[in-house]
Amino acid sequence: MRRLMVSAFLAAIAPVTAAFAEGSAPQNGAAEAPELIVAISVDQLSGDLFAQYREHFTGGFARLMQGVVFPSGYQGHAATETCPGHSTILTGVRPERNGIIANNWFDPGIARADKRVYCAEDERDPASTSSNPVVSAWHLKVPTLGDRLKAARPGSLNVAVSAKDRSVVMMGGHTIDAGYWWKGSGFTTFNGRTLARSADVQNRLAQTQIARGASAFAVPRWCQAHARSMDLGTFALGTGRFTLESKRADQFLRSPRMDAATVSLALGLVEELDLGQRGETDVLSVSLSATDYIGHSVGNQGLEMCIQMAELDKSLGRLLAGLDARKLNYLVVLTADHGGIDLPERLDEQAYPRAVRADSGLMPDALAKRVTEQTGISVPSGKLLYADGLFGDYYVSASLNSVEKARVVAALAALLKAHSQVAAVYTAQELAETAPPTSSPQEWTLRERARMSFDPRRSGDVVAMLDRAVVPIPSVLNGYVATHGSPWDYDRRVPILFWKRGMTRMEQPAPVETVDIAPTLSSLIGLDVADGSYDGRCLDIDAGPGNSCGSGR
Repeated sequence: MRRLMVSAFLAAIAPVTAAFAEGSAPQNGAAEAPELIVAISVDQLSGDLFAQYREHFTGGFARLMQGVVFPSGYQGHAATETCPGHSTILTGVRPERNGIIANNWFDPGIARADKRVYCAEDERDPASTSSNPVVSAWHLKVPTLGDRLKAARPGSLNVAVSAKDRSVVMMGGHTIDAGYWWKGSGFTTFNGRTLARSADVQNRLAQTQIARGASAFAVPRWCQAHARSMDLGTFALGTGRFTLESKRADQFLRSPRMDAATVSLALGLVEELDLGQRGETDVLSVSLSATDYIGHSVGNQGLEMCIQMAELDKSLGRLLAGLDARKLNYLVVLTADHGGIDLPERLDEQAYPRAVRADSGLMPDALAKRVTEQTGISVPSGKLLYADGLFGDYYVSASLNSVEKARVVAALAALLKAHSQVAAVYTAQELAETAPPTSSPQEWTLRERARMSFDPRRSGDVVAMLDRAVVPIPSVLNGYVATHGSPWDYDRRVPILFWKRGMTRMEQPAPVETVDIAPTLSSLIGLDVADGSYDGRCLDIDAGPGNSCGSGR
């Protein structure tokens, strides 16, 4: 009962966020090292989406915009998916070096029938499958900030929460003291661990709401103009308000309620574990997934996304107000793992006539059939090609000899290059021979973007990138109409915001990268890291003559 009362209290004090947004925060302590780092990733929050709605924010976003804002942050790599994106934020290392090249990749030589490997599993465990993984950071080749901090200061705590297991693992890393993600109708944790009291309380609250159902969300005045129905044949979207039908856990997941529950659990863990109040610097990673689930289900425009942005702003405000209530010395960084694109049917109506759905002929089985027709090479007892869709990495069967494989790779690359929807195609050899880029991420070539997602042991034999605004979902599915994953800036560009009480406001439009976050935070907390450990650089977030990166930049 006490914890339920605390939750109600935190909800009640959320409006104090507005006071900070107006600049009434005490102007002291900006230079003092934080005792709690709160790293927030808003899944699928593109730079475009942030720019579209920032004028309407009055809650948590409004507070964060009083700090240091980099509106042109970049996930520099081409494989703009959840796992690679989250892997860059607190490691400071790009996928080509941290090993997380995609949400899934394929190992044609593995005994597993589907050859698929999930980014956040340990397939060495016989109980693990790509669809029901034993969750682990096994594949992450580098430490996160929390890992480094615990190695240097063993008393520090490293905590991560999200709706997605891969977000928890990629932000928390190898030494997570408490890690929770959503599964089914509640939060779960790593095998062999017991749920914390705060997780158990939050699960009961969520399950009660799911059992009873809930009414639709109110429509903010500034969202009314976004309400326009899009008829996609078997269903319509664009005017939804997230009514929760009784016993529909899937509707809970794909709504602002998921972010609210994640924030409630994060605050519960802050209280239960005394984060930021034990004389150590702790790390709390919070990945909010509802924007991504909603973006996939109904697109990133329409009334649904507008409501989500309003509710996300409230949830962020409640998180910050809860931290304030405990009088913590904390610093927040907020960014995203990737952006996204809207459904092509709506884009076509809104001044983007080239937006189309991808040709199903780019699926691996369809391409394999054509390759066999051209080369005569097939795999009677298995598949010739493996891929996770109709773009990205394509893998050739391990049963072929080197001559056969070379012929298949050449034929596949030629077929992809000839396709009108494909912008670029590279073989593994071509990417291995490509030098890492040294210019600004907004100037990288497609080949350089692909290079930053390339790991010679995990990447495909051929990598294909679709043309701009080609959405890699061949046909409309109820619950899956839009996506991300391209090398284009609507998927690569994300906001990066830092806030700490007393910090001088600054906005810097020059392009930076998400791999710059970890070195920036390391400098702020005085964590020594060996040269070359990070791909990114420390960002000087002192807006005055001082330098928060010490003597270097």
